[in-house]
Amino acid sequence: MVLHGAYVAFVLFGLIAVFVGFLLHWHRVRNIWFRASHLAMILIVAFEALMGIVCPLTTLENHLRNQAGESVRNGSFMGQVVHELLFYEAPPWLFTCGYCVFAVLVLTTFVIVPPKLGHITSKGRESAT
Repeated sequence: MVLHGAYVAFVLFGLIAVFVGFLLHWHRVRNIWFRASHLAMILIVAFEALMGIVCPLTTLENHLRNQAGESVRNGSFMGQVVHELLFYEAPPWLFTCGYCVFAVLVLTTFVIVPPKLGHITSKGRESAT
């Protein structure tokens, strides 16, 4: 569950960091490795949702819960989180739409805040490799 939460946090706060970093001129948010991994992670989530594939982390979590003798929940991880945090129920297609919209937002950042090849210097600026 912690790994699942970390994955979600990276995707969510990664997008926020890109926008804030753009406004505050943080050069680190243009790092190609950060941006590519961030994009890949949300595209995986959107693809799984569109194809009806159960997230491997959800499968692993359910297996470990079962092995520990705990009850296994049905539904997606984010669906469970939203339900538990906001007591809000929604059909699965709504979460799929949300994932896809989020993926489009991340793709949009590649136009608005294009990543750059290079590495970060000790002063926090990128230099060419």
